[in-house]
Amino acid sequence: MGEDDPLAPTIVRPASSQDVPLLLELFRELAQYERLEHELRATEQLLSEALFGDHPAAQALIAERESRAAGYALFFPTFSSFLAIRGVWLEDLFVRPEHRGAGVGRALLAAVAARVRDTGGERLEWAALDWNELALGFYRGIGAQRMDEWITHRLVGEPLRLLASETADGPIAERR
Repeated sequence: MGEDDPLAPTIVRPASSQDVPLLLELFRELAQYERLEHELRATEQLLSEALFGDHPAAQALIAERESRAAGYALFFPTFSSFLAIRGVWLEDLFVRPEHRGAGVGRALLAAVAARVRDTGGERLEWAALDWNELALGFYRGIGAQRMDEWITHRLVGEPLRLLASETADGPIAERR
């Protein structure tokens, strides 16, 4: 099979700590594609701790074709209070341009969906940039429901620190 053989199979595997440099490379490529390079602050140390430390915050899968990284998915658990069910938030789904249209995105998304189900989850959610018609069309094609009535909000840095400082007694104690 050639380097860009459309029939090359896609292998999806869990990321390991040895994949941290590769994941950072893929993050950079995603940031460039999304025109968000100025927001990329991840380092090997931060990512290693987040994915493989004592209390992992997220998981990652890597898709390979012909032993070459073709894309990745990064995700973490969620919970719905209204439905009282577990779920997963898909933070990133990225396929390198030369592998688009070969089923890599679908293979990654199917692998994440399988992990949702394997852990007793019933919902998989994600966001997409409004201009990314390639992704939006793909999501429509798999039957994903748009959530137009929801608007995402975010606190980062100083606004988060200021709000957190308003607690009367400092950090909330964990229940024992």
